[in-house]
Amino acid sequence: MPEYLAPGVYIEETSFRQKTIEGVSTSTAGLVGPTRFGPITGAPELLTSYFEFERIYGGIDSLRFGEDTIANDLAHAVRGFFENGGRRLYVSRAFTPPAVEDPPDDPDDGRAGALAPGIASRVIGGEAGSAAGRLRVRARHPGRAGNVLVTFAIRVGPDILVAGSGAAPTRLSGAAAFDTVLVVDTATPAEGDEPEPPALYWLEDHLDDDQRTTFRLRPAGAPPDDNDEMPLVTELTDRGVHVVTVSVTVAPMGRSLDERTYEDLAPDPRHRRASLLEEFAAVPARRATQLYVPIVLDGNGNDAALSDGVAVMDRILAEASGAAATASYIQSRLLSVPPAAVEARVQLADGSDGGRPDLATFEGREADDGSKSGLLAFEDLEDISILAAPGSTRRRPGGSGPAEVASIQQALLSHCERMRYRIAVLDPPDGALVSDIRAYRARMDSTHAALYYPWISIMDPLTGREIITPPSGFIAGVYARNDVERGVHKSPANEVVRLAIGFEQSINKGQQDVLNPEGINCLRAFEGRGLRVWGARTITSDPEWRYVAVRRYFAYLQRSIDKGTQWAVFEPNGHVLWNKVRRTVEDFLFNEWSSGHLMGETTDEAFFVTCDRSTMTQNDFDNGRLICLVGVAPLRPAEFVIFRIGQKTLDSRG
Repeated sequence: MPEYLAPGVYIEETSFRQKTIEGVSTSTAGLVGPTRFGPITGAPELLTSYFEFERIYGGIDSLRFGEDTIANDLAHAVRGFFENGGRRLYVSRAFTPPAVEDPPDDPDDGRAGALAPGIASRVIGGEAGSAAGRLRVRARHPGRAGNVLVTFAIRVGPDILVAGSGAAPTRLSGAAAFDTVLVVDTATPAEGDEPEPPALYWLEDHLDDDQRTTFRLRPAGAPPDDNDEMPLVTELTDRGVHVVTVSVTVAPMGRSLDERTYEDLAPDPRHRRASLLEEFAAVPARRATQLYVPIVLDGNGNDAALSDGVAVMDRILAEASGAAATASYIQSRLLSVPPAAVEARVQLADGSDGGRPDLATFEGREADDGSKSGLLAFEDLEDISILAAPGSTRRRPGGSGPAEVASIQQALLSHCERMRYRIAVLDPPDGALVSDIRAYRARMDSTHAALYYPWISIMDPLTGREIITPPSGFIAGVYARNDVERGVHKSPANEVVRLAIGFEQSINKGQQDVLNPEGINCLRAFEGRGLRVWGARTITSDPEWRYVAVRRYFAYLQRSIDKGTQWAVFEPNGHVLWNKVRRTVEDFLFNEWSSGHLMGETTDEAFFVTCDRSTMTQNDFDNGRLICLVGVAPLRPAEFVIFRIGQKTLDSRG
């Protein structure tokens, strides 16, 4: 109760409304499997388009495991998911590091220094035969997609020094603190004198004696030291001041990706604009950099190589010229008339897609820093409702053996049953006949999974040829489209499979008569009606949870009530709380019934909610338990539509 200690008027806020339950989303999917690029640990990023998948995970080009080249099943599944109406997707990359020999001692080798297996790299700059002062350019993540061509372009801008006139002091036009500038002597030297060599500086904010804002010039690479007398911009005469920037272009090896260019990066990492060292940092400050910037600059085991951007430019210029760089060499290379970019092209090599992912890779692990991989990475994400592992059932070469296929599928089932509110969309092995798929199905029993057969034929967007790909990603998109357009209560069946041009096997009615009772959902072609999902069952022997729609609708109800009643925790466990909880759940279920999602002509036939002394004992009260009993009558799909038709005579009645 509020305290009233002094006379006065007290205004209090109170609520006369019931707490409400908002239905949760059921259309977010999670896919796990090998990709060409991208992070292998950490929280998966939410994707809302196939374009985002390409930027992070390297596109749709084929994968290579050792000597075997196979289709990029997960990339095709992502494309199928979004084409079939999916809107939100998480991807967890499964990567098995390749077996490699110890890195060679030759510092000229691009793999010199400690580097994780499978990551493309190249070492540049410095002196041949020594690792000191060298710079390594490497891919941020492992994968053959990291074998990119990196072009560094160092540019010198126009002269920005504006000479003073009258009371106006000399100033720099458009300059900013921490700009790296090249100062050039423009005075005509006296006969026999050498012109002053160009010099690199960085600009430091400063107030002159008249308290006017200007810049102080400090030697590039040198830290600020107030005890040093450094020249001010206002003191410059017969000089040209040119801003130096670096642009980086990354050209991918894969045909499905476009170039990425990072323009006008500042050499000094303290600059307010994007800097060279910040944009390509090994441990970036921004998550967007970790996801979208594909290369890294590091010191090849020598951190001094990354002390400042000028040191990096030194190594880039040495690579461009093929010679060791010195300060005077840098300055002479940067200055030309007219100013022109100095370019260095670096081809990264030795990137690898790793080995074929096995059960342990799909299951994932937790690293020392707490980051997770594989299915384990999905356990920290609450909004995933649909799960699949496209390509995990592809048979050798490059694929899995029968025992490994079964173990990976069991890992999916265990994950979904443990997480409660998820359903696994399972793929059959490629090339499976009707007898094969029946034997495959017989080894599994779960209320949290559905199996679809056969594989789907599509046109490869890169080669223009027909290929087959697992159906799970496409079916996950159908689930999402069905949930958005109709609702999770409606079975995701009798729906067109977009992007498909056929199926690996043609299923007829006689074959489906055998497969359907066993919970194998068929994908079939119907003349004049297209290619459709023609099954709506889970792979369970329990008739209560036979249908996908019932399983998913109950998961929706349970999770919605779970999230919508968290306010009740630690409230006094008495009649007031019981009534509030009961009315809150009843209001939610009434909306479901009135929307046509439950059976029954009245609410009494559709659902009941009980929360009183009949659902709880004294032992429950003593242990802080509030028990609410909820029963609902879900709609089941009209799987068999039967019309009974008979003949009648003219004089018959009824």
